Amino acid sequence: MKTFRKTTLGFTLIELLIVMVILGLLASLVAPTMFSKVDSSKRNTAVAQMQMIATALDAFRLDVGRYPDNLTELRQSDRRGWDGPYLPKDVPLDPWGNNYVYRFPGQAPQPYVLLSYGADGREGGEGDNADIPHG
Repeated sequence: MKTFRKTTLGFTLIELLIVMVILGLLASLVAPTMFSKVDSSKRNTAVAQMQMIATALDAFRLDVGRYPDNLTELRQSDRRGWDGPYLPKDVPLDPWGNNYVYRFPGQAPQPYVLLSYGADGREGGEGDNADIPHG
């Protein structure tokens, strides 16, 4: 007489539900921490890009004798003394896809204004929407 052994080839529904609940709990604990890191890294990227632009602005001023009227002059200009381009590529957008704000002349004691309006792309705001000034 033959005897059959019962073998289990899969998971029961209860086991799958338990695993899904555990994964859901882990995701709810880890996700907020990870997303806050993304936001802070975008702010750090904006600060680094503005530092690069500020360096290019200073080099422009040393060659031409004054700061440019707009950021596109860092790549192409017909001003006397211009020895650019001062940036390797076009002026980057901020990490949220908006243009950096540049105004010349600035407000004393700063010769120019350079900033990012943050995540919302509008002046003012709080948290991730807060303006990020250079310097």
